[in-house]
This record gives sequence, C-alpha cells and structure tokens, in this order.
Amino acid sequence: MDKKRLTAFILIVLVTLGVVAGTSLPIAQSIKLGLDLKGGFEILYVASPLEEGTEVTQDSLRETARSLEERVNKLGTTEPEITPEGTDRIRVKIAGVTNEAEVREILNKPAELTFRGPDGTKEMLGSDFVQGGASVQFDQAGQPYIQLQVKNAEKFRQVTEKLLGQPLAIYLDEKELSAPIVQSVIANGQASITGRYTFNEAKEIADVINLGALPLKLTEKYTQSVGATLGQQSLEQTLLAGVVGLIVILLFMVVVYRIPGLLASISILAFTWLLLLAFRLMGVTLTLPGIAAFVLGIGMAVDANIITYERIKDEIRSGKKVSSALRAGSKNSFRTIMDANLTTIIAAAVILFLGSSSVKGFGVILIASIVASIITNVFFSRLLLSLLVRSRAVEHPKYFGVKEDEISAL
Repeated sequence: MDKKRLTAFILIVLVTLGVVAGTSLPIAQSIKLGLDLKGGFEILYVASPLEEGTEVTQDSLRETARSLEERVNKLGTTEPEITPEGTDRIRVKIAGVTNEAEVREILNKPAELTFRGPDGTKEMLGSDFVQGGASVQFDQAGQPYIQLQVKNAEKFRQVTEKLLGQPLAIYLDEKELSAPIVQSVIANGQASITGRYTFNEAKEIADVINLGALPLKLTEKYTQSVGATLGQQSLEQTLLAGVVGLIVILLFMVVVYRIPGLLASISILAFTWLLLLAFRLMGVTLTLPGIAAFVLGIGMAVDANIITYERIKDEIRSGKKVSSALRAGSKNSFRTIMDANLTTIIAAAVILFLGSSSVKGFGVILIASIVASIITNVFFSRLLLSLLVRSRAVEHPKYFGVKEDEISAL
C-alpha cells in the first residue's frame, strides 16, 4: 500500500468536507433572492415621449432606466433590477418591498432634468435643450468637455447674464450631477461645460441632458406582486425538495457504485459549494427558474460520474485490473461527457441571448453549473479516485460494484 498517496487522498477529502461544511451556510445566506422567493413586485412599463413629434430612442430608454434605479435606491430598497427591453419597454423587479404603493408612485413620475442657480431656483428645464444636442468633445489638450445647444437662445442669454460668475448646477430629479460656473454671457444658444471630467463622466452628463430634452412617459403594461409569506413558503418547499433529492442521489451512488459512488458524493457536495460560491461572486439573483437550473445541474453532475463509473465497471468485467480499468474507462468516457456538456451549453446560450428576463437567469445558472460540474465531477472526482486506486487500498472489483462471476477471463 502506498501510504503517501493514501495520506494525500485523506487530507484532500477532509479539507474539502471541512470547507464545504464550514462555509456553505454563510455563502448561501449572502445570495440575493428574487421576488418570487423573497416577495416583491414586477412591473413592465411601456415608454412614450411626452412631447409630440418626438421618438423613444435607446439612449433615452437606457437613461430613464438608470434614473428609475436611482430613485428606488434612495428609498432604501436593495438590489433593484431595472432593465430596458426592446424599443420602448422597461422591466422593473424589486424584491423585499413593504411600501409597494409608494415605490410605484415614485416610479411613475417622468425623470426631471433641471438647471438650478445657487439659491435652488430652476432656471432651465431639460425640455429647453435641443434633442440629441449634447455631445462629448475634446479640447486641444485631449480633455473631454460637453457641447450643448438650447432651443431658446435669448432665454439662455438671460440666464447666463443673471448667473455670471456663479454655478448653474445640473440636477436629475434631486441628484446633482455637476455644477459648472457660468464664465461668460452666451448669446448664440451654444455652450460648453468644461471641467476635469473623465470621458465616462462627460458622456454620462451629455446622455442625461439628451434625456432631459426627451422626457418619457411610463405606462404600466403588466404587473405582478408576490407576498413575502408566499415567497418564503416557495423557498422553504424548494429547499426541502432539493435536500431530499440530493440525499436520494448520494445514497443511490453509494449503493450502486460503492467506493467510486462515495467519492462521487464528495464531488457533488464540492460541486454544490462551488456553484453557490459562483452565485455569490457573480452577484446572481436566485429565482425559482434559477433553482430549477441548479437542480438540473446536480443531475448532470451525477451523469458525468455515472458515465465514467459504468465505463470503468465494463473494463473490469472484461478482465482488466482496477488500475488499468480506471485509465481506460476515464479516457473513453471523457469525450462523451464533454460532448454532452457542450451541447447543453449551446442550448443554454440560446436561452440566454433570446429568452425573456426570467428565462435568462435559467440560462446563466445552467452554464455556471456545467462549468462547475466539469471542474468537480470530471477532474476533481478523477483525482480522488486515481489517488485511492494508485495507493492500492481498493484493488478488489467488489469495491466498484462488480461481482466475481461478472468478470470474464482474459
């Protein structure tokens, strides 16, 4: 018996189980839950311009979504999901909301862009600026600045004359974006906002000014509310089903495949931990479809082990020694496993790029589960089995679920 390999095997197993047992619960508790598990509401808005003769653009839609997110964040609501969809729609998902009526009232207000003097007086509105007239330019030193154009040159001249040498602050709702100083009286309706801006900062201000020149009206197209009690009940039932299913799978693997099944169970536990860690690092919001993808990933992880172990058992039945059967079985099953995982990744990618927002989460988690499965249930499980077999601690076929009378003579 090779004691070094056996010791390495035992240490790896103990460290793995210790890490999984010690960190799984804190990691799981830190994962964000969707509104179908935590309670909350979802609204699909249809955007339309307030002014006749104008259109909804992708820039205005994106800036409106960002404005809505900032409003919700001010209310103390955590992790809202607000995303533009198509050409004129915005989907809002907010979990854990207790004051739904207040949040919806604030969301329905059009974004308001204002230019204010030092005393807070609204000197100009976003509608005073030419649609799409704000752009980012660069001076001779390569420093970005914002070039803009107003509709009423005389009004702008009066404002700049009134506030000469004073700041004319730019606000989106009640958030101050910038406070440039009026350095001269501007009579031609074209102005420049200069400062030590980065390109991204200058572009953000220009986009917001263009949004103000084209404010959008939001109309509710679809709404769904999930109570906190119902969400908690769904979460508890889903977790119970997942735990029961995982226990049944682990028992099945140990009964049918003996020692390899026990190692597969350790790999599946490592897979579950790794996937939870990936959710935490990626900032994934877990929903019921996401949990379905999670459970499906566990099933696929088990498949990888079953394909490998069945191939090893076939090699042992053909009369090969355990070590030779391990090499041959692992080699011959690898391509099958990778082909199956690759086709599933392709299907998940199609779901991710073409599906709706709720289905996209299923695709993301399914891809993450396949990657985690390859790491743990292909490479990690084979490492454990290889160490154990090469230590010569499990050389008898019965440890692999193969009976003596099933083995053919060479």
